[in-house]
Amino acid sequence: MLEEFEGTVSGHRDGHGFVQRDDGAADIYLPPNEMRAVLHRDRVKARVVRFDKKGRPEGRVVEIIERSSQPIIGRLLQESGVWLVAPEDKRYGQDVLIPKGATGRASSGQVVVVELTEPPSLYGQPVGRIKEVLGEVDDPGMEIEIAVRKYGVPHEFSQGCLALARGLPEKVLSHDQKDRVDLTDVALVTIDGEDARDFDDAVYCEPAKVGRSKGWRLLVAIADVSHYVETGSAIDIDAYDRATSVYFPRRVIPMLPEKLSNGLCSLNPDVDRLCMVCDMLITAIGEIHAYQFYPAVMHSHARFTYTEVAAILANTRGPEASKRKDRLSDLMNLHDVYGALLKSRHARGAVDFETTETQIVCDDSGRIEKIIPRIRNDAHKLIEEAMLAANVCSADFILQSKQPGLFRVHEGPTPEKKDILRNYLKTTGVGLTITDNPKPAEFQAIAEATRERPDAQQIHSMLLRSMQQAIYTPINSGHFGLAFEAYTHFTSPIRRYPDLLVHRVIKAILLKRSYQLPALPTPGEAHSKLARRLASRVREPSQKLETKNKPTPDQQAWEAAGLHCSANERRADEASRDVEAWLKCKYMREHLGEEYGGVVTAATGFGLFVTLDAMYVEGLVHITELGGEYFRFDEARQELRGERTGIRYAIGSRVRIQVSRVDLDGRKIDFRLVRDNEETLPRPTKLAGKSPNKDSISGVKKSHNKMSTKVKKQDTKKTGASNSKSRRPRQ
Repeated sequence: MLEEFEGTVSGHRDGHGFVQRDDGAADIYLPPNEMRAVLHRDRVKARVVRFDKKGRPEGRVVEIIERSSQPIIGRLLQESGVWLVAPEDKRYGQDVLIPKGATGRASSGQVVVVELTEPPSLYGQPVGRIKEVLGEVDDPGMEIEIAVRKYGVPHEFSQGCLALARGLPEKVLSHDQKDRVDLTDVALVTIDGEDARDFDDAVYCEPAKVGRSKGWRLLVAIADVSHYVETGSAIDIDAYDRATSVYFPRRVIPMLPEKLSNGLCSLNPDVDRLCMVCDMLITAIGEIHAYQFYPAVMHSHARFTYTEVAAILANTRGPEASKRKDRLSDLMNLHDVYGALLKSRHARGAVDFETTETQIVCDDSGRIEKIIPRIRNDAHKLIEEAMLAANVCSADFILQSKQPGLFRVHEGPTPEKKDILRNYLKTTGVGLTITDNPKPAEFQAIAEATRERPDAQQIHSMLLRSMQQAIYTPINSGHFGLAFEAYTHFTSPIRRYPDLLVHRVIKAILLKRSYQLPALPTPGEAHSKLARRLASRVREPSQKLETKNKPTPDQQAWEAAGLHCSANERRADEASRDVEAWLKCKYMREHLGEEYGGVVTAATGFGLFVTLDAMYVEGLVHITELGGEYFRFDEARQELRGERTGIRYAIGSRVRIQVSRVDLDGRKIDFRLVRDNEETLPRPTKLAGKSPNKDSISGVKKSHNKMSTKVKKQDTKKTGASNSKSRRPRQ
């Protein structure tokens, strides 16, 4: 009997699908006939029934374990008198039939939310009813309304949560300041983006003697959210369900009600606020000599922006500095301790790749006006290093107390990724490689040694691609990218639930108690798939938690909380990327047929992904558009090579393209390669391609899975959202 396994169905717009196995093994292909009775996100039991010519397994659904409870979003249409909804997410593969009496107030063409009343079968389409009308497809912000429902992002607070928030005071009360250190006379300041609305961290630095040497006293004050959000309260339950704030262009869906996130918990200037403080002594070489945590009350002495602080640091006699004379020396102290912390970062070999990050600028109607690079200046880096130091101290504090808590764990590359990277470095003649048990310093050394090479971007992309994603877990195994033996998240409790849990644990330790994690709600179906796949990475947790017995209920609760927070973090990222991709597609529809220069950001077996120079938009040049010869994908070199001419296209190759097709529903942009004789093209890579027929802008001949396979810096990438806080790096 063939082995059966459980997993979640992932549909494909072309009609086939895959089973994403719970055990973390490779996905199993489902042919179109197997997808007729199931839908995207259904839980199934399946087995492998055959292998194709390349040895890839093909599966058959044996049993449908659980139908997805996730509603379907799409456009209501009427065809030949029959009402149906065409799903916005093409992975569903089938239209949903709507009986005449189940359309509600919706009219043809509107975007609606559908609840299934009958699942699909081998011989029948799914049937549903209209649950909610979102509006017209071109309504401002419709892409966000679709995304939050498509990915199951909680976007409405419960009545209990809102009622509890309304009952909170407007300001810090005198009895709330009891048993707290009074820091109101300490010149703590906030440094954030211009569009920030919530401020969860403030900093202050002064010179100090560390032993007999010069050093600094660095204070990182973080909003004391745990004082107002009690464990198990209605606000806490909603916050846990969300697990993180979700950032979109022009809109943020906060983890906490606005009265807390932008008011009572936000470290706004010139008002008293409750905070948790990490008070550190830093040596001249950036080592943390000592630290302590304590609850305090503070009074922010100024609200700075990154741009303003960078200008002051660049010219202490300039106009920006003259406006802030009373805070100038404090900023210089912060810059000095940043320099020391930077030395420590380099000494431990933390990975630090510079990547181009972009910001979408929209008009009042939500239309993209422009896409601009987000410049990361010394002020950004200064705050980042201060937050890293506080996070390291919080991890050490929890470990020393031997209390359970959530760590931010980033593991090194898998054996498979190490082999791919070694082969690539060898074929490109870098002259450096990684060991069997690589350290972060090895990656940083390769990055430094290749920084001036013409293919530096390609090499750095491969280094980044070899790393894993970070997760939250009670099992500490360090943070590979940052080169920390222990690391956790302490600095953003307004927008991240793991930070709120860390605050509660630290408070319990200070009171010589043990924080008991309550019975937490079961994660919703929207992210249960991600949780199960993340769980496959936690092997033998009872052994890693240093106990010979089975995990205790408390240990299991912490593992569940880590999986839940990790899965919801992925969910938030996916929803944000989906909205950005939709906006970019809509933007590029106005530029069909136009030509642009760009750079290859990824090479695959089916084509090249190219990012445009001036617009920072990525699209696919399908392999069929590369010219009249056969191109072979070289995995080791990550390039496409023409068998007849030897023409090569690799990451970093400069090309000229024409925008040929935009698929708004699929979030994809297709380019066509244009023959170009400019001398700016790289050598030895040559360009070739058939000339476009401007009267017939054709699409690609084969579909492709993702709009973008651009490699992004994992967990250290800092993204922002207009009208919302420019967020700290997640690390």
